[in-house]
Amino acid sequence: MNLIKFINIDNESRVPKYQQIIDAIIHNISEGNLTMGQKIPSINMFSEEFYLSRDTVEKAYSILKERKVITAIRGKGYYVARTKLIKKLNILFLINKLSWYKMEIYNSFINAIGPNSYTDLHIYHCDESLFLNLLSKHKKAYDYYIIMPHFKTEDLKHTSTTKAVSVAFKNIPKNKLVILGNNKIPIKDNVITVYEDFENDIYKALKNGIKKISKYKKIVLIYPTKTIYPYPKRIKNGFMKFCVEHHLDFDIIDKVYNDMILMEGDLFITIEEDDLVNLIEQIRNKNFILGTNIGIISYNDTPLKALLGITVISTDFKIMGGKTASMILNIESGKVKVPFNFIDRNSI
Repeated sequence: MNLIKFINIDNESRVPKYQQIIDAIIHNISEGNLTMGQKIPSINMFSEEFYLSRDTVEKAYSILKERKVITAIRGKGYYVARTKLIKKLNILFLINKLSWYKMEIYNSFINAIGPNSYTDLHIYHCDESLFLNLLSKHKKAYDYYIIMPHFKTEDLKHTSTTKAVSVAFKNIPKNKLVILGNNKIPIKDNVITVYEDFENDIYKALKNGIKKISKYKKIVLIYPTKTIYPYPKRIKNGFMKFCVEHHLDFDIIDKVYNDMILMEGDLFITIEEDDLVNLIEQIRNKNFILGTNIGIISYNDTPLKALLGITVISTDFKIMGGKTASMILNIESGKVKVPFNFIDRNSI
């Protein structure tokens, strides 16, 4: 198929010629006039056909290559490299780990952003190198870059960013950058930020449940310290602030140990699912009654926790995903705090 006959360069338009070439090629891909692997005219041929300078065509092709729309094969020419939903919003969605609630955010976003978009989901496992490689690989290829910034240090502690990551953020056009879940990124520009406030979230949520919490003799936070997916220290800080302010006896341990010493009047706050399961099993084996002798509050809600009647303190993940999508669609910017709730069930 001869692409030239589908191209129209308007000499009277105020749109730069190179941009008209880009728009024309993308339009023809979206219309099915160009397919994956199909060869397109050479720079010289395009230049001669439309009486354009070679530099103009070369600039357009260079941008299309950066966006991974076309590819160049040495000695052969230029070929279409990408066709899937090219005419729609192209979004790179980077999350730090795969979990139920991360997918709840993603699914809510996908439902809200609508059919006129194509979203690539990648997981970087809190690893700086993997994250930077993903960004480099997909540089300039997307309309939006949605990032959940949570990284691990060499000693497996949580950090919101690193020097290298901060530099990478600065290289993303601010109108394309979306920060999700974390408000501790040192970016001065008014980018889309839909975030959790970990310290104040847990503090305020526990305060909402103080009437039931205060009946327990000791509050124990299970805060993992050596995990490949570390948690913000702000969660621990908010917990301690709550307990000190309300004169509650408390302790912080790193995991639920096998044969844990359980005492009547203990209230446990778990973060990881394995700790929750292990703790419930031990409570049952030792004939304690959950919600009467011993209490449990779990961090981040899931359908299974709701089914089991586990009290939770949790971000509203559906709102997080939906709000992110609406800000993109409405071309908004700024920071939005996501609701964090105390959901009272039968475990306290």
